[in-house]
Amino acid sequence: MASPSPRRKDALAVHSLQRFVFSVPDLADAGKFYRAFGLDVREVDGRLDLYAFGHPHRWASIYQRAGGKRLEYIALGAYAEDYDALVKRLGSLRVPSTAPHRLADDEGVWITDPEGIAVEIVRADKVSPDGRRDPAGERVNGKAAAPARSKAPPTHPRHLSHILMFTSDVMRSVAFYRDVLGLRLSDHSGEIIAFMHGAHGSDHHMLAFAKSDGPGLHHSSWDVPTIDAVGVGMEQMGTAGYNEGWGVGRHVIGSNYFRYIRDPWGSFAEYSADIDYIPADVDWPAADHPPEDSFYVWGPPVPDYFIQNHETAVRSSA
Repeated sequence: MASPSPRRKDALAVHSLQRFVFSVPDLADAGKFYRAFGLDVREVDGRLDLYAFGHPHRWASIYQRAGGKRLEYIALGAYAEDYDALVKRLGSLRVPSTAPHRLADDEGVWITDPEGIAVEIVRADKVSPDGRRDPAGERVNGKAAAPARSKAPPTHPRHLSHILMFTSDVMRSVAFYRDVLGLRLSDHSGEIIAFMHGAHGSDHHMLAFAKSDGPGLHHSSWDVPTIDAVGVGMEQMGTAGYNEGWGVGRHVIGSNYFRYIRDPWGSFAEYSADIDYIPADVDWPAADHPPEDSFYVWGPPVPDYFIQNHETAVRSSA
């Protein structure tokens, strides 16, 4: 029998980012990109569902609609024993429930965040990590550690780590997800960017927010076992024709090694290795980092297109 997931005592909070859902103009382009990225892409009822190979959970769904890419909604999981209390708290905070999103395919309670993004709260088992996933493989004295280039296995992410969303007011978004849904501030850099983790144990960030002129999805981040997997992922995406991006490098906030791959719609998918983990019984000392420390310890210069939000024009014309 599996051991129960750890949880923080007396914390009423969602425990996982269950799923993010977005739409794009062409599902064929989306399928090509995410298959090259190393995910298990499944066609279901006219949409694409994203899985990690060997993991049963559906991490994302992609629908087709005219126009540019658009973040449709996010779903956050709560323990069954916490669900009713979370819903009751919505009333006490005067957060109105809304009708289910038009693309909803399960049952939950729906609310809208301050940027207008639909948020679903669902009863669900915890899918955020229950501990730090150590880098795979160990060095053995007297034996070469690097694989031959011709025999290096392809990179396949192990699970979704987090998403970063654009917002017109970073600290307003932080306050909403803290007060309403129980997420906790991990770190931030002024009012430019902020990172939030789950009270019941999660990676350093489950959700992150970056300053923009409106809402949107900047990137999804996917856990891989080693920095070698990050580099091999960069190579396999380049071979598939996806050469634009940022990295390889290492973040200060979260500590993870990264490579961001620019997708056909101007946002990114990130390979992430060795991110910090915050257990349920740890009070993480959130810090306000100066701008020069908010991005990376080392790596190539940040490309000009990295912080562009391509969704605001789509939303304003919808």
